[in-house]
Amino acid sequence: MTDINKEAISVLNDLIQTSIDGEKGFHTSAEDIKNPEIKAYFLSRSSECKAAVTELQSEVRALGGDPEDSSSAAADVHRLWVGLKSALAGKSDEAVLNEVERGEDHALKAYKEASQKAREKNLPVNVTSLIERQQAGVQANHDKVKQLRNTVKASNTH
Repeated sequence: MTDINKEAISVLNDLIQTSIDGEKGFHTSAEDIKNPEIKAYFLSRSSECKAAVTELQSEVRALGGDPEDSSSAAADVHRLWVGLKSALAGKSDEAVLNEVERGEDHALKAYKEASQKAREKNLPVNVTSLIERQQAGVQANHDKVKQLRNTVKASNTH
């Protein structure tokens, strides 16, 4: 296996963990959210994260690697913290959205770093374009979650 393939596999495996974290995070948050429209959005986002994982895993296999299949330890700790914090806050929609936005901040940072690394290391075009396409989706999710949070926050202050 070439060094460039090893590098690409490493970058993609990191994103697999990030996407698994997102899948679990959106699913858990959907269970805690009261607003049915936001719940449906979170469930669809969980499914989209799962599809992203599958796509990334396929690319890792195509490069000759073993794809990651678990979430990160940091995300497991974050989910425990979110559960505790949500329980203490009465699991308000605003509290849940704040935590989802924090998760999306993390995902966006991971994708930006992966994209930068892919360009610096001259990873194959198919790998770079996959990362950039998925990054655009993460950015859209981040923006939507922030907008939802702001809407819920504004309705709570009136």
